Amino acid sequence: MNWERLHLDKTMFFALLSLTVISLFVVYSASAKDVSATLGHLMRVLMGFTVLLVVAQIRPEILERWSPYIFIGGMLLLIAVLAIGVIGKGAQRWLHLGVIKFQPAEIMKLAVPMMLSWYLARGNLPPQLLRLALAFLMMAVPAFMIIKQPDLGTALLVFGAGTFVLFLGGMRWRIILILLTAVAIAAPFAWNHLHDYQRQRVLTLFNPEADPLGTGYHTIQSMIAIGSGGVYGKGWLNSSQAHLDYLPESSTDFIFAVFAEEFGLIGSLLLVLIYAFIVGRGMLIAYLAKDTYTRLLAGSISLTFFLYFFVNMGMVTGILPIVGIPLPMMSYGGSSIVTVMAALGILMSIHTHRKIAE
Repeated sequence: MNWERLHLDKTMFFALLSLTVISLFVVYSASAKDVSATLGHLMRVLMGFTVLLVVAQIRPEILERWSPYIFIGGMLLLIAVLAIGVIGKGAQRWLHLGVIKFQPAEIMKLAVPMMLSWYLARGNLPPQLLRLALAFLMMAVPAFMIIKQPDLGTALLVFGAGTFVLFLGGMRWRIILILLTAVAIAAPFAWNHLHDYQRQRVLTLFNPEADPLGTGYHTIQSMIAIGSGGVYGKGWLNSSQAHLDYLPESSTDFIFAVFAEEFGLIGSLLLVLIYAFIVGRGMLIAYLAKDTYTRLLAGSISLTFFLYFFVNMGMVTGILPIVGIPLPMMSYGGSSIVTVMAALGILMSIHTHRKIAE
């Protein structure tokens, strides 16, 4: 296969393929051997790989030119969600366009870093205070609109992706310290504006045993599953926590707990190494990028991918609050897989088209 002609990075592609194979086995087990659920996951993954292949063909110069329009389009869709969005499970996050229903917030996970990379690439680095303030608004406004849906997990990812662009753009440590101080001062005020369930999730982090059958149930059961896996695990299809229905959301947000119970510490470390390899490969692509836009965008995508699996594993192991962020390529679900694969397709485009330019 001519990988360069297809604009695919072979090493990253095989790492993603490894995650796909692992995910099929784990989804089959976590869904209590449900073949239809496993096939559904396979179809979503294949759709993700198709998106990756299509996006990888788009030259970085075209992506750069489209960045402002993608951002504006995403903002208009967020406004539409607040006005006429479909309500499901107590949240207004979806738009229904006849044959499809989708979350515009997913678009902003890419639109925000693309827009900020485009904006910073048109000035000197590191950016001055005024440019930083405008950049901050570009990521804070969509994040705030997503919080209003409410969807705190996606808002954190969108804001995090923008923050990574600013950090890679050379934001001075003095400004970083000022922002951290401002966040610390604003935290008590922000706390009062959180929804009750969001405040409860934070409180549960520090003492899940306070409500073991209520708000602490997810955390306690996932930690039991991980701990019972030991070093070598119980073996595939032997996750008692999932099969006896003790572990909620076992095939989606908490799928890592199922994996850890069945494959133990050794399997978990190997899975983390695959994720770390993808992040490292992405950072290498950012380092080798030919211009400021592609360097900032590739770096932000790579670090955001790290944020994905770090936050998910953190909430499953009880060191972070539960925020509903899926484990990339592993959790059952279509929107997050398509978004992640589109982002990695951008990485491959940046890498392969750079070689052509040389």
